[in-house]
Amino acid sequence: MNYRILWADDEIDLLKPHILFLTAKGYNITPVNSGADALEQIDHNPFDLVFLDENMPGMTGLETLNYIKSTHPNLPVVMITKSEEEEIMEEAIGARIADYLIKPLNPNQILLSVKKILDNKRIVSEHTNFGYQQEFQRLTMDLMDVNDFQGWADLFKKLVYWQIEIDNTEDKSMEEVLNNQRVDANHQFSDFIEDHYLDWITNPDVERPLLSHQVLKKKVFPLINDERSVFLIVIDNLRLDQWEILEPEIAEIFNIERKETYYSILPTTTAYARNSLFGGMMPLDIANNYPDFWVGEDEEDSKNNFENELLGVNLQREKKNIKYTYNKIIRTQEGKQIVESVSNLMSNQLNAIVFNFVDMLSHARTDMHMIRELAPDESAYLSLTKSWFSHSSLFDLLKILATKKNAKVVITTDHGTIRVKKPYKIVGDRKTNTNLRYKQGKNLGFEEAGVFFTRNPEQFKLPKTNVSSTFAFAREDFFFAYPNNFNYYVNHYRDTFQHGGISLEEMIIPLVVLGQK
Repeated sequence: MNYRILWADDEIDLLKPHILFLTAKGYNITPVNSGADALEQIDHNPFDLVFLDENMPGMTGLETLNYIKSTHPNLPVVMITKSEEEEIMEEAIGARIADYLIKPLNPNQILLSVKKILDNKRIVSEHTNFGYQQEFQRLTMDLMDVNDFQGWADLFKKLVYWQIEIDNTEDKSMEEVLNNQRVDANHQFSDFIEDHYLDWITNPDVERPLLSHQVLKKKVFPLINDERSVFLIVIDNLRLDQWEILEPEIAEIFNIERKETYYSILPTTTAYARNSLFGGMMPLDIANNYPDFWVGEDEEDSKNNFENELLGVNLQREKKNIKYTYNKIIRTQEGKQIVESVSNLMSNQLNAIVFNFVDMLSHARTDMHMIRELAPDESAYLSLTKSWFSHSSLFDLLKILATKKNAKVVITTDHGTIRVKKPYKIVGDRKTNTNLRYKQGKNLGFEEAGVFFTRNPEQFKLPKTNVSSTFAFAREDFFFAYPNNFNYYVNHYRDTFQHGGISLEEMIIPLVVLGQK
Protein backbone atom coordinates (compact mmCIF):
# COMPACT_ATOMS: atom_id res chain seq x y z
CA MET A 1 0.00 0.00 0.00
CA ASN A 2 1.34 3.44 -0.97
CA TYR A 3 1.02 5.39 2.29
CA ARG A 4 1.09 9.19 2.25
CA ILE A 5 3.06 10.98 5.00
CA LEU A 6 3.05 14.71 5.73
CA TRP A 7 6.26 15.97 7.39
CA ALA A 8 6.21 19.45 8.96
CA ASP A 9 9.49 20.92 10.23
CA ASP A 10 10.97 24.43 9.94
CA GLU A 11 14.31 22.74 9.13
CA ILE A 12 12.79 20.39 6.58
CA ASP A 13 15.73 20.76 4.16
CA LEU A 14 18.05 19.21 6.75
CA LEU A 15 15.79 16.16 6.88
CA LYS A 16 16.12 15.36 3.17
CA PRO A 17 18.23 12.18 3.80
CA HIS A 18 15.44 10.80 6.01
CA ILE A 19 12.80 11.71 3.44
CA LEU A 20 14.78 9.98 0.67
CA PHE A 21 15.20 6.95 2.94
CA LEU A 22 11.43 6.64 3.51
CA THR A 23 10.75 7.30 -0.18
CA ALA A 24 13.05 4.40 -1.07
CA LYS A 25 11.01 2.23 1.29
CA GLY A 26 7.87 3.01 -0.71
CA TYR A 27 6.33 5.87 1.29
CA ASN A 28 5.06 9.06 -0.37
CA ILE A 29 6.40 12.06 1.62
CA THR A 30 5.00 15.62 1.43
CA PRO A 31 7.42 18.07 3.17
CA VAL A 32 6.32 21.45 4.57
CA ASN A 33 8.20 23.90 6.81
CA SER A 34 5.47 25.33 9.08
CA GLY A 35 2.40 24.39 11.08
CA ALA A 36 0.21 26.65 8.92
CA ASP A 37 1.39 24.87 5.74
CA ALA A 38 0.72 21.51 7.39
CA LEU A 39 -2.88 22.49 8.15
CA GLU A 40 -3.36 23.75 4.59
CA GLN A 41 -2.18 20.39 3.23
CA ILE A 42 -4.34 18.38 5.65
CA ASP A 43 -7.46 20.36 4.78
CA HIS A 44 -7.06 19.66 1.05
CA ASN A 45 -5.30 16.29 0.79
CA PRO A 46 -5.64 12.87 2.40
CA PHE A 47 -2.73 11.64 4.55
CA ASP A 48 -2.12 8.45 6.50
CA LEU A 49 0.40 9.89 8.97
CA VAL A 50 1.85 13.25 10.08
CA PHE A 51 5.39 13.91 11.37
CA LEU A 52 5.23 17.14 13.36
CA ASP A 53 8.15 19.12 14.77
CA GLU A 54 7.32 20.45 18.24
CA ASN A 55 9.49 23.60 18.12
CA MET A 56 8.46 25.58 15.01
CA PRO A 57 8.23 29.40 14.77
CA GLY A 58 4.76 30.84 14.41
CA MET A 59 2.28 28.06 15.05
CA THR A 60 4.04 25.59 17.36
CA GLY A 61 3.89 21.86 16.97
CA LEU A 62 1.54 21.48 19.96
CA GLU A 63 -0.81 24.16 18.59
CA THR A 64 -0.80 22.44 15.20
CA LEU A 65 -1.41 19.10 16.89
CA ASN A 66 -4.47 20.40 18.73
CA TYR A 67 -5.95 21.74 15.49
CA ILE A 68 -5.30 18.45 13.66
CA LYS A 69 -7.00 16.45 16.43
CA SER A 70 -10.01 18.78 16.42
CA THR A 71 -10.57 18.42 12.66
CA HIS A 72 -9.03 15.00 11.87
CA PRO A 73 -9.20 13.06 15.16
CA ASN A 74 -8.29 9.72 13.57
CA LEU A 75 -5.19 10.95 11.73
CA PRO A 76 -2.11 9.60 13.58
CA VAL A 77 0.51 12.18 14.49
CA VAL A 78 4.15 11.57 15.50
CA MET A 79 5.61 14.42 17.55
CA ILE A 80 9.31 15.13 16.91
CA THR A 81 11.31 17.35 19.27
CA LYS A 82 14.74 18.20 20.57
CA SER A 83 13.31 18.68 24.04
CA GLU A 84 13.08 15.97 26.66
CA GLU A 85 10.98 18.07 29.00
CA GLU A 86 8.38 15.95 30.77
CA GLU A 87 5.73 18.66 30.53
CA ILE A 88 5.93 18.77 26.72
CA MET A 89 5.82 14.98 26.53
CA GLU A 90 2.73 14.82 28.74
CA GLU A 91 0.93 17.52 26.75
CA ALA A 92 1.63 15.69 23.49
CA ILE A 93 0.57 12.34 24.94
CA GLY A 94 -2.56 13.98 26.34
CA ALA A 95 -3.44 15.07 22.82
CA ARG A 96 -3.33 11.38 21.80
CA ILE A 97 -0.20 11.33 19.65
CA ALA A 98 0.70 8.05 17.98
CA ASP A 99 4.42 8.26 18.86
CA TYR A 100 7.09 10.60 20.27
CA LEU A 101 10.57 10.87 18.73
CA ILE A 102 13.55 12.89 20.00
CA LYS A 103 16.15 14.46 17.73
CA PRO A 104 18.70 13.65 16.42
CA LEU A 105 16.71 11.17 14.40
CA ASN A 106 17.89 7.76 13.29
CA PRO A 107 16.52 6.46 9.95
CA ASN A 108 15.64 3.06 11.39
CA GLN A 109 14.00 4.74 14.39
CA ILE A 110 11.76 6.64 11.96
CA LEU A 111 11.01 3.52 9.92
CA LEU A 112 10.10 1.59 13.07
CA SER A 113 7.65 4.30 14.08
CA VAL A 114 6.05 4.33 10.62
CA LYS A 115 5.71 0.55 10.51
CA LYS A 116 4.36 0.43 14.06
CA ILE A 117 1.61 2.88 13.12
CA LEU A 118 0.80 2.12 9.48
CA ASP A 119 1.82 -1.51 9.02
CA ASN A 120 1.13 -2.79 12.51
CA LYS A 121 -1.98 -4.79 11.68
CA ARG A 122 -0.45 -6.40 8.59
CA ILE A 123 2.80 -7.28 10.37
CA VAL A 124 0.95 -8.66 13.42
CA SER A 125 -1.36 -10.70 11.18
CA GLU A 126 1.52 -12.18 9.23
CA HIS A 127 3.54 -12.90 12.38
CA THR A 128 0.55 -14.45 14.19
CA ASN A 129 -0.46 -16.68 11.29
CA PHE A 130 3.13 -17.78 10.76
CA GLY A 131 3.52 -18.44 14.48
CA TYR A 132 0.38 -20.59 14.58
CA GLN A 133 1.49 -22.50 11.49
CA GLN A 134 4.70 -23.37 13.33
CA GLU A 135 2.79 -24.23 16.50
CA PHE A 136 0.15 -26.29 14.68
CA GLN A 137 2.32 -29.38 14.44
CA ARG A 138 3.34 -29.16 18.09
CA LEU A 139 -0.29 -28.82 19.15
CA THR A 140 -1.18 -31.81 16.98
CA MET A 141 1.53 -33.86 18.68
CA ASP A 142 0.38 -32.64 22.11
CA LEU A 143 -3.15 -33.69 21.20
CA MET A 144 -1.92 -37.18 20.38
CA ASP A 145 0.11 -37.47 23.58
CA VAL A 146 -2.03 -35.80 26.26
CA ASN A 147 -3.16 -38.35 28.84
CA ASP A 148 -3.88 -36.54 32.11
CA PHE A 149 -6.06 -33.73 33.41
CA GLN A 150 -3.20 -31.22 33.71
CA GLY A 151 -2.10 -31.95 30.16
CA TRP A 152 -5.62 -31.18 28.93
CA ALA A 153 -5.72 -27.93 30.89
CA ASP A 154 -2.34 -26.89 29.42
CA LEU A 155 -3.43 -27.80 25.90
CA PHE A 156 -6.68 -25.88 26.28
CA LYS A 157 -4.79 -22.78 27.45
CA LYS A 158 -2.66 -22.94 24.29
CA LEU A 159 -5.73 -23.25 22.07
CA VAL A 160 -7.35 -20.29 23.83
CA TYR A 161 -4.16 -18.26 23.42
CA TRP A 162 -4.10 -18.82 19.66
CA GLN A 163 -7.84 -18.21 19.40
CA ILE A 164 -7.41 -14.74 20.89
CA GLU A 165 -4.22 -14.00 18.94
CA ILE A 166 -5.83 -14.89 15.60
CA ASP A 167 -9.01 -13.07 16.57
CA ASN A 168 -6.96 -9.88 17.00
CA THR A 169 -5.59 -10.01 13.45
CA GLU A 170 -7.05 -8.67 10.23
CA ASP A 171 -6.13 -11.74 8.20
CA LYS A 172 -7.94 -14.65 9.83
CA SER A 173 -6.77 -17.20 7.27
CA MET A 174 -5.78 -19.68 10.00
CA GLU A 175 -9.04 -19.36 11.94
CA GLU A 176 -10.71 -22.34 10.27
CA VAL A 177 -7.64 -24.52 10.85
CA LEU A 178 -7.66 -23.61 14.54
CA ASN A 179 -11.41 -24.25 14.81
CA ASN A 180 -10.93 -27.71 13.32
CA GLN A 181 -8.14 -28.37 15.79
CA ARG A 182 -10.44 -27.39 18.66
CA VAL A 183 -13.12 -29.73 17.34
CA ASP A 184 -10.60 -32.60 17.33
CA ALA A 185 -9.46 -31.64 20.81
CA ASN A 186 -13.01 -31.64 22.17
CA HIS A 187 -13.67 -35.05 20.65
CA GLN A 188 -10.64 -36.55 22.38
CA PHE A 189 -11.30 -34.64 25.60
CA SER A 190 -14.81 -36.10 25.74
CA ASP A 191 -13.30 -39.58 25.43
CA PHE A 192 -10.89 -38.71 28.22
CA ILE A 193 -13.70 -37.56 30.54
CA GLU A 194 -15.70 -40.73 29.84
CA ASP A 195 -12.66 -42.82 30.79
CA HIS A 196 -11.72 -40.94 33.98
CA TYR A 197 -14.61 -38.93 35.44
CA LEU A 198 -16.10 -41.75 37.50
CA ASP A 199 -12.73 -42.50 39.11
CA TRP A 200 -12.23 -38.84 39.99
CA ILE A 201 -15.40 -38.71 42.09
CA THR A 202 -15.39 -42.22 43.57
CA ASN A 203 -11.78 -43.40 43.96
CA PRO A 204 -9.89 -41.51 46.70
CA ASP A 205 -6.57 -43.01 45.59
CA VAL A 206 -6.61 -41.79 41.99
CA GLU A 207 -4.99 -38.54 40.89
CA ARG A 208 -7.68 -36.03 40.08
CA PRO A 209 -8.02 -32.37 39.17
CA LEU A 210 -9.44 -29.79 41.52
CA LEU A 211 -13.22 -30.19 41.22
CA SER A 212 -16.11 -27.83 41.99
CA HIS A 213 -16.79 -29.05 45.51
CA GLN A 214 -13.12 -28.71 46.53
CA VAL A 215 -12.46 -25.14 45.37
CA LEU A 216 -13.47 -23.22 48.48
CA LYS A 217 -11.81 -25.62 50.92
CA LYS A 218 -8.51 -25.78 49.05
CA LYS A 219 -8.21 -22.36 47.40
CA VAL A 220 -10.40 -19.81 49.19
CA PHE A 221 -10.68 -20.74 52.88
CA PRO A 222 -6.86 -20.86 53.35
CA LEU A 223 -6.76 -17.14 52.42
CA ILE A 224 -9.05 -16.18 55.31
CA ASN A 225 -7.52 -14.60 58.40
CA ASP A 226 -8.26 -11.82 60.90
CA GLU A 227 -6.15 -9.24 59.06
CA ARG A 228 -7.90 -9.31 55.69
CA SER A 229 -11.24 -9.45 53.95
CA VAL A 230 -11.51 -12.04 51.18
CA PHE A 231 -13.82 -11.21 48.27
CA LEU A 232 -14.89 -14.32 46.37
CA ILE A 233 -16.32 -13.14 43.05
CA VAL A 234 -18.12 -15.81 41.03
CA ILE A 235 -18.90 -14.73 37.47
CA ASP A 236 -21.51 -17.24 36.37
CA ASN A 237 -20.81 -18.96 33.05
CA LEU A 238 -17.34 -17.45 32.51
CA ARG A 239 -15.16 -19.29 29.99
CA LEU A 240 -11.39 -19.31 30.05
CA ASP A 241 -11.19 -17.20 26.88
CA GLN A 242 -13.55 -14.65 28.39
CA TRP A 243 -11.29 -14.36 31.41
CA GLU A 244 -8.27 -13.88 29.14
CA ILE A 245 -9.82 -10.85 27.43
CA LEU A 246 -10.79 -9.33 30.80
CA GLU A 247 -7.39 -9.92 32.37
CA PRO A 248 -5.49 -7.00 30.75
CA GLU A 249 -7.88 -4.44 32.27
CA ILE A 250 -7.78 -6.15 35.66
CA ALA A 251 -3.98 -6.44 35.53
CA GLU A 252 -3.75 -2.66 35.27
CA ILE A 253 -5.09 -2.32 38.82
CA PHE A 254 -4.15 -5.65 40.45
CA ASN A 255 -1.23 -8.04 40.53
CA ILE A 256 -2.27 -11.45 39.23
CA GLU A 257 -0.87 -13.50 42.10
CA ARG A 258 -2.09 -16.87 40.92
CA LYS A 259 -3.89 -17.99 37.78
CA GLU A 260 -4.97 -21.59 37.39
CA THR A 261 -7.91 -23.70 36.27
CA TYR A 262 -10.19 -26.25 37.83
CA TYR A 263 -12.70 -28.77 36.46
CA SER A 264 -16.44 -28.25 36.77
CA ILE A 265 -18.43 -31.30 37.82
CA LEU A 266 -21.18 -32.75 35.64
CA PRO A 267 -23.71 -31.51 34.78
CA THR A 268 -21.90 -28.25 34.01
CA THR A 269 -24.87 -26.13 35.04
CA THR A 270 -25.58 -23.62 37.76
CA ALA A 271 -27.99 -25.94 39.57
CA TYR A 272 -25.30 -28.58 40.08
CA ALA A 273 -21.87 -27.00 39.70
CA ARG A 274 -22.51 -23.79 41.63
CA ASN A 275 -24.39 -25.47 44.48
CA SER A 276 -21.45 -27.86 44.69
CA LEU A 277 -18.99 -24.94 44.63
CA PHE A 278 -20.62 -23.15 47.56
CA GLY A 279 -21.65 -26.23 49.49
CA GLY A 280 -18.30 -28.00 49.25
CA MET A 281 -20.15 -31.23 48.46
CA MET A 282 -21.26 -33.22 45.47
CA PRO A 283 -24.96 -32.79 44.59
CA LEU A 284 -25.94 -36.19 46.04
CA ASP A 285 -24.38 -35.30 49.40
CA ILE A 286 -26.24 -31.98 49.46
CA ALA A 287 -29.54 -33.69 48.67
CA ASN A 288 -28.98 -36.37 51.33
CA ASN A 289 -27.55 -34.20 54.12
CA TYR A 290 -29.38 -30.93 53.50
CA PRO A 291 -32.60 -31.83 51.66
CA ASP A 292 -34.10 -28.41 52.44
CA PHE A 293 -31.33 -26.81 50.40
CA TRP A 294 -31.69 -29.02 47.33
CA VAL A 295 -34.34 -28.42 44.67
CA GLY A 296 -34.74 -31.47 42.44
CA GLU A 297 -35.24 -31.65 38.69
CA ASP A 298 -38.91 -32.49 39.23
CA GLU A 299 -39.51 -29.26 41.18
CA GLU A 300 -40.27 -25.93 39.50
CA ASP A 301 -38.56 -23.69 42.06
CA SER A 302 -35.22 -22.02 41.33
CA LYS A 303 -32.35 -24.44 41.80
CA ASN A 304 -30.05 -21.84 43.40
CA ASN A 305 -32.04 -20.25 46.20
CA PHE A 306 -29.85 -21.68 48.95
CA GLU A 307 -26.28 -20.78 48.00
CA ASN A 308 -25.97 -18.55 51.08
CA GLU A 309 -27.04 -21.41 53.34
CA LEU A 310 -24.76 -23.87 51.58
CA LEU A 311 -21.83 -21.51 52.03
CA GLY A 312 -22.69 -21.30 55.72
CA VAL A 313 -22.71 -25.07 56.30
CA ASN A 314 -19.48 -25.36 54.29
CA LEU A 315 -17.79 -22.84 56.59
CA GLN A 316 -19.13 -24.66 59.66
CA ARG A 317 -17.89 -27.99 58.40
CA GLU A 318 -14.40 -26.53 57.93
CA LYS A 319 -14.58 -24.89 61.39
CA LYS A 320 -14.41 -21.36 59.99
CA ASN A 321 -16.27 -19.34 62.59
CA ILE A 322 -16.16 -16.03 60.73
CA LYS A 323 -18.33 -13.14 59.60
CA TYR A 324 -19.35 -13.58 55.98
CA THR A 325 -21.83 -12.24 53.46
CA TYR A 326 -23.38 -13.58 50.27
CA ASN A 327 -24.79 -11.39 47.49
CA LYS A 328 -26.13 -12.20 44.04
CA ILE A 329 -25.98 -9.43 41.44
CA ILE A 330 -28.54 -9.68 38.65
CA ARG A 331 -29.70 -6.08 38.16
CA THR A 332 -27.66 -2.91 37.67
CA GLN A 333 -29.00 -1.36 40.86
CA GLU A 334 -27.85 -4.36 42.91
CA GLY A 335 -24.36 -3.91 41.52
CA LYS A 336 -24.35 -0.21 42.44
CA GLN A 337 -25.45 -1.06 45.97
CA ILE A 338 -22.55 -3.50 46.38
CA VAL A 339 -20.07 -0.88 45.18
CA GLU A 340 -21.47 1.66 47.64
CA SER A 341 -21.26 -0.82 50.54
CA VAL A 342 -17.58 -1.81 50.16
CA SER A 343 -16.58 -0.07 53.40
CA ASN A 344 -19.13 -2.12 55.33
CA LEU A 345 -18.11 -5.34 53.59
CA MET A 346 -14.50 -4.83 54.64
CA SER A 347 -15.52 -5.74 58.21
CA ASN A 348 -16.28 -9.30 57.07
CA GLN A 349 -13.60 -11.94 56.63
CA LEU A 350 -15.37 -13.39 53.59
CA ASN A 351 -17.68 -11.77 51.05
CA ALA A 352 -19.09 -14.03 48.33
CA ILE A 353 -20.56 -12.16 45.36
CA VAL A 354 -22.16 -13.80 42.33
CA PHE A 355 -22.37 -11.78 39.10
CA ASN A 356 -24.93 -13.24 36.72
CA PHE A 357 -24.39 -11.11 33.61
CA VAL A 358 -22.41 -13.56 31.46
CA ASP A 359 -24.98 -16.29 32.08
CA MET A 360 -27.76 -13.84 31.20
CA LEU A 361 -25.87 -12.90 28.04
CA SER A 362 -25.66 -16.51 26.86
CA HIS A 363 -29.38 -17.05 27.51
CA ALA A 364 -30.32 -13.74 25.89
CA ARG A 365 -28.31 -14.68 22.82
CA THR A 366 -30.44 -17.82 22.53
CA ASP A 367 -33.78 -16.13 23.11
CA MET A 368 -33.35 -12.68 21.54
CA HIS A 369 -32.67 -12.19 17.84
CA MET A 370 -31.05 -8.80 18.44
CA ILE A 371 -28.42 -10.23 20.83
CA ARG A 372 -27.69 -13.04 18.38
CA GLU A 373 -27.09 -10.44 15.69
CA LEU A 374 -24.78 -8.49 18.02
CA ALA A 375 -22.81 -11.65 18.86
CA PRO A 376 -23.01 -13.93 15.80
CA ASP A 377 -19.78 -15.79 16.56
CA GLU A 378 -17.12 -16.46 19.22
CA SER A 379 -15.24 -13.25 18.43
CA ALA A 380 -18.27 -11.00 18.83
CA TYR A 381 -19.35 -12.91 21.96
CA LEU A 382 -15.98 -12.16 23.56
CA SER A 383 -16.17 -8.54 22.48
CA LEU A 384 -19.62 -8.17 24.04
CA THR A 385 -18.31 -9.65 27.29
CA LYS A 386 -15.42 -7.19 27.34
CA SER A 387 -17.70 -4.24 26.62
CA TRP A 388 -20.01 -5.24 29.48
CA PHE A 389 -17.11 -5.59 31.91
CA SER A 390 -15.57 -2.21 31.06
CA HIS A 391 -18.81 -0.48 32.06
CA SER A 392 -19.96 -2.83 34.80
CA SER A 393 -20.42 -2.52 38.54
CA LEU A 394 -18.01 -5.47 38.79
CA PHE A 395 -15.19 -3.36 37.35
CA ASP A 396 -16.19 -0.47 39.62
CA LEU A 397 -16.03 -2.85 42.58
CA LEU A 398 -12.60 -4.14 41.58
CA LYS A 399 -11.24 -0.60 41.18
CA ILE A 400 -12.26 0.16 44.78
CA LEU A 401 -10.92 -3.14 46.14
CA ALA A 402 -7.59 -2.47 44.40
CA THR A 403 -7.12 0.45 46.81
CA LYS A 404 -7.85 -1.62 49.94
CA LYS A 405 -4.60 -3.03 51.29
CA ASN A 406 -6.33 -5.63 53.45
CA ALA A 407 -8.55 -6.99 50.68
CA LYS A 408 -7.83 -10.25 48.86
CA VAL A 409 -9.81 -10.99 45.71
CA VAL A 410 -10.56 -14.38 44.16
CA ILE A 411 -12.30 -14.49 40.78
CA THR A 412 -13.73 -17.74 39.46
CA THR A 413 -16.86 -19.26 37.94
CA ASP A 414 -19.01 -22.36 38.20
CA HIS A 415 -18.85 -23.61 34.61
CA GLY A 416 -18.27 -22.43 31.06
CA THR A 417 -20.33 -22.66 27.90
CA ILE A 418 -19.92 -23.93 24.35
CA ARG A 419 -21.33 -22.87 21.01
CA VAL A 420 -23.39 -25.86 19.90
CA LYS A 421 -23.60 -26.84 16.25
CA LYS A 422 -24.71 -30.46 15.85
CA PRO A 423 -28.08 -31.88 16.95
CA TYR A 424 -28.37 -35.29 18.65
CA LYS A 425 -31.75 -36.99 18.76
CA ILE A 426 -33.14 -38.00 22.14
CA VAL A 427 -36.57 -39.08 23.36
CA GLY A 428 -37.95 -38.22 26.80
CA ASP A 429 -41.26 -37.89 28.60
CA ARG A 430 -42.84 -34.61 29.67
CA LYS A 431 -40.97 -34.63 32.99
CA THR A 432 -37.57 -34.64 31.30
CA ASN A 433 -35.59 -31.46 31.98
CA THR A 434 -35.28 -28.84 29.24
CA ASN A 435 -31.49 -28.33 29.21
CA LEU A 436 -29.98 -28.97 25.76
CA ARG A 437 -26.61 -30.30 26.95
CA TYR A 438 -27.77 -32.87 29.49
CA LYS A 439 -30.99 -34.76 30.04
CA GLN A 440 -32.35 -36.38 33.20
CA GLY A 441 -35.41 -38.58 33.13
CA LYS A 442 -36.76 -42.09 33.58
CA ASN A 443 -37.61 -42.93 29.97
CA LEU A 444 -34.77 -41.47 27.94
CA GLY A 445 -34.21 -42.95 24.51
CA PHE A 446 -31.02 -42.29 22.56
CA GLU A 447 -28.26 -44.01 20.64
CA GLU A 448 -25.69 -44.79 23.31
CA ALA A 449 -22.70 -44.27 21.03
CA GLY A 450 -21.69 -40.65 21.23
CA VAL A 451 -23.40 -39.89 24.56
CA PHE A 452 -21.90 -40.10 28.03
CA PHE A 453 -24.60 -41.45 30.31
CA THR A 454 -25.32 -43.27 33.54
CA ARG A 455 -28.37 -45.25 34.54
CA ASN A 456 -27.13 -45.11 38.12
CA PRO A 457 -26.92 -41.37 38.95
CA GLU A 458 -25.79 -42.02 42.52
CA GLN A 459 -22.62 -43.53 41.06
CA PHE A 460 -21.93 -40.06 39.66
CA LYS A 461 -22.83 -38.47 43.03
CA LEU A 462 -26.06 -37.14 41.54
CA PRO A 463 -29.51 -37.37 43.18
CA LYS A 464 -32.19 -39.19 41.23
CA THR A 465 -35.86 -38.29 41.16
CA ASN A 466 -37.04 -41.87 40.68
CA VAL A 467 -35.73 -45.43 40.64
CA SER A 468 -35.09 -45.52 36.88
CA SER A 469 -33.53 -42.07 36.45
CA THR A 470 -30.90 -41.71 33.72
CA PHE A 471 -28.48 -38.84 33.12
CA ALA A 472 -27.23 -38.29 29.57
CA PHE A 473 -24.53 -35.73 28.75
CA ALA A 474 -23.92 -34.27 25.30
CA ARG A 475 -20.29 -34.37 24.16
CA GLU A 476 -18.24 -31.88 22.14
CA ASP A 477 -20.52 -29.35 20.37
CA PHE A 478 -23.66 -31.53 20.17
CA PHE A 479 -27.02 -30.55 21.61
CA PHE A 480 -30.05 -32.72 22.32
CA ALA A 481 -33.15 -32.34 20.15
CA TYR A 482 -36.48 -34.15 20.21
CA PRO A 483 -37.40 -36.01 16.99
CA ASN A 484 -41.03 -34.82 17.01
CA ASN A 485 -39.93 -31.18 16.94
CA PHE A 486 -36.51 -31.69 15.40
CA ASN A 487 -36.41 -28.91 12.80
CA TYR A 488 -37.55 -26.31 15.32
CA TYR A 489 -34.84 -27.28 17.78
CA VAL A 490 -32.15 -27.31 15.12
CA ASN A 491 -33.13 -23.94 13.62
CA HIS A 492 -33.62 -22.23 16.97
CA TYR A 493 -30.69 -23.57 18.96
CA ARG A 494 -27.89 -24.25 16.48
CA ASP A 495 -25.02 -21.77 17.02
CA THR A 496 -26.23 -20.80 20.50
CA PHE A 497 -24.09 -20.97 23.64
CA GLN A 498 -25.16 -23.76 25.97
CA HIS A 499 -23.83 -25.56 29.03
CA GLY A 500 -24.43 -28.77 30.92
CA GLY A 501 -22.35 -31.27 28.95
CA ILE A 502 -18.76 -32.26 28.27
CA SER A 503 -16.35 -29.92 26.51
CA LEU A 504 -13.13 -28.10 27.20
CA GLU A 505 -15.02 -24.81 27.27
CA GLU A 506 -17.56 -25.97 29.86
CA MET A 507 -15.34 -28.00 32.18
CA ILE A 508 -11.89 -26.32 32.32
CA ILE A 509 -12.53 -22.95 33.94
CA PRO A 510 -10.49 -20.09 35.48
CA LEU A 511 -9.55 -19.57 39.12
CA VAL A 512 -7.58 -16.37 39.79
CA VAL A 513 -6.21 -14.73 42.94
CA LEU A 514 -5.56 -10.98 42.84
CA GLY A 515 -3.33 -8.89 45.09
CA GLN A 516 -2.74 -5.18 45.43
CA LYS A 517 -0.01 -3.57 43.34
